[in-house]
Amino acid sequence: MTKRERPTWDEYFMNLAEVAAYMGTCDRLYVGCVIVKNKRVIATGFNGSVSGLDHCDDVGHLYNDEGRCIRTVHAEQNALLQCAKNGISTDGAIVYVTHEPCEYCTKSLIQAGIKKVYFLNAYKNKYNANFNNGIEWIHFHYKEK
Repeated sequence: MTKRERPTWDEYFMNLAEVAAYMGTCDRLYVGCVIVKNKRVIATGFNGSVSGLDHCDDVGHLYNDEGRCIRTVHAEQNALLQCAKNGISTDGAIVYVTHEPCEYCTKSLIQAGIKKVYFLNAYKNKYNANFNNGIEWIHFHYKEK
């Protein structure tokens, strides 16, 4: 019998973010986010409509002038709001997200005290460099087996 290889903590949390993305309700881009503190998950989020309102998957997208769908709350925002709603501090926490955060989410993460962001898929964004100083910004890659 061969011994199975356990994932690293980073791989484990990124796997959870990928699973959270399956809950998304905007087929433009399914994104999942996990907020971790002291190696414990404190919140998860996915991109989806405001509670009680229509989902993109059901009624279509609502695009702004930049071509972004604004019907959804982003995964990072949903995870942060879950912490706020439940009185959970995010100061010093780490975020694992399937896609590089947009500039709005980046600002929210920094303001919430997040110290490190791991993202799996790069998202071309010319504005993030203006905001992500002082936070570790890590383009995550799974180790080869």
